[in-house]
Amino acid sequence: MSRKPELRGRAARLARLFPAGPGQAARTPFVLLVVLLLGGGLIGLLVLNSALSEGSFKLDDLQKQTKSLTDQQQALQRDIDAYSAPDALQRRARELGMVPGGDPAFLDPDGTVKGVPSPAAADESAGPAVPLPAPATAPPASGSQPPATTPPPAQAQAPPQAATSVPPALQPATTTTPGR
Repeated sequence: MSRKPELRGRAARLARLFPAGPGQAARTPFVLLVVLLLGGGLIGLLVLNSALSEGSFKLDDLQKQTKSLTDQQQALQRDIDAYSAPDALQRRARELGMVPGGDPAFLDPDGTVKGVPSPAAADESAGPAVPLPAPATAPPASGSQPPATTPPPAQAQAPPQAATSVPPALQPATTTTPGR
């Protein structure tokens, strides 16, 4: 006894847009879409989780490598500090036959010497000093100067002293411009 009333006009046109039969067939695509979205989400989470795990393992390996390299760098820095300590430098210099230097002398750009140069004193506790070769002397020009005398053996072992004039290769280059 429940009968649907007949629709007319505008209501009839709108009623034709909606299906009149049961709604079971319309639910199946929606349920299938929801299941596919959930399955795709789970697969995406699985891929993301495995990528994060792989990144975590790489990070752990890199941290171990960083720690190893940091330990190696610290060991090398300790070696450098040990070699550059003043007593180690002094011991190594004596092994090479070096002796402490005397008072320094400085050269000005114009070739004058500031200070009094002195030869380094040989240290008897260091052992025998390595003799230095005698400085080479140029043969005298024909008749211009008398022949040079050789220094005594005691001075031959001392390093050459600073001269009062600067060699031409070390002199500063000066250029003159005419008219100025």
